[in-house]
Amino acid sequence: MRNSLRLGSLMLGTALLLSGCAATVSAGPATDQGPADELRLGYFDNVTHAAALVGLHKGLFEDALGDTKLSTQIFNAGPAAVEALSAGAIDAAYIGPSPAVNTFIQSGGQSAVIVAGAASGGAALVVQGGIDGPADLAGTILATPQLGNTQDIALRSWLGDEGYTTSTTGGGDVNVSPTENAQTLTLFQSGKIDGAWLPEPWVSRLVLEAGGHVLVNEADLWDNGDFPTTVLLVRKAFLEEHPDTVQALLQGHVAAVDWLTENQADAASVINAKLVADTGKALADDVLARALTEVKFSVDPLASTFPVSLAEAVKAGTGKDGDLNGLFNVSLLNAVLTERTEQPVSAGGLGTE
Repeated sequence: MRNSLRLGSLMLGTALLLSGCAATVSAGPATDQGPADELRLGYFDNVTHAAALVGLHKGLFEDALGDTKLSTQIFNAGPAAVEALSAGAIDAAYIGPSPAVNTFIQSGGQSAVIVAGAASGGAALVVQGGIDGPADLAGTILATPQLGNTQDIALRSWLGDEGYTTSTTGGGDVNVSPTENAQTLTLFQSGKIDGAWLPEPWVSRLVLEAGGHVLVNEADLWDNGDFPTTVLLVRKAFLEEHPDTVQALLQGHVAAVDWLTENQADAASVINAKLVADTGKALADDVLARALTEVKFSVDPLASTFPVSLAEAVKAGTGKDGDLNGLFNVSLLNAVLTERTEQPVSAGGLGTE
């Protein structure tokens, strides 16, 4: 299909539209203040955030953090999580690449840094019956989780490649309507929208519970199917002030990803247990089984893909150009990996490793 340079826009548009995502810039480098009293962690109840779900349900984060209190907040999409992080309401978040890059560039590199990867894959465009190709999308209404989130940028960029115009206010050849995921499922079931570009498990829910079919699997648009869906983002000031706490968080994170890799047969039950605790409802067994086949769990943030993605986003007019140097700090992650005799990951020349 398309090479990775053209495909980059499917992940990252550093949206100019997100006025609420500009982070507060610190006056200067903070100093190490020792372990934090509390770490506030944001995440989504998505299969693409399974590392967070597993780490929380099995107590892996709390075990690693020791005396540091762990509190959590659940979000629906990345821009809202970035706003909370930028406001100092949370210290770290599992999040998609687009909002992470957006806040980094808008803040001149001062807001937050990516300290690890969490998942790749698990995003797709699901449509109603009768829509069999791009040519059938003219005049349709398609949903995404939130304006400027990773899937929203992916859809708008792909539509642009297919010759369609879109607008952030709902106009254009295709109406892209940012909608909360659960509402998207209801609207799709009632036929009020024609499709949606979503992360798992919502892709599988639209397919299995609402009779949709996948028109575009984002993995098919990337070389080797590798594109980051979820990364672990930390406030830069928090990292500077509490590196020991961030390293402890990463110990729990690596343990969670390793557990997912080594316990695939038990992953569904643990993920569902956490979803029940958060939402009061489990995913259907067939939905969760399908979703887990679409997602790869890894601590590698695939840093080398980010410049390609940003370049294509800027070329498509959906992103703001900026310097990505310093976006990654995987030095603490690599220290954890070395302790566990696992292979280090690369910052792709865009930060500390």
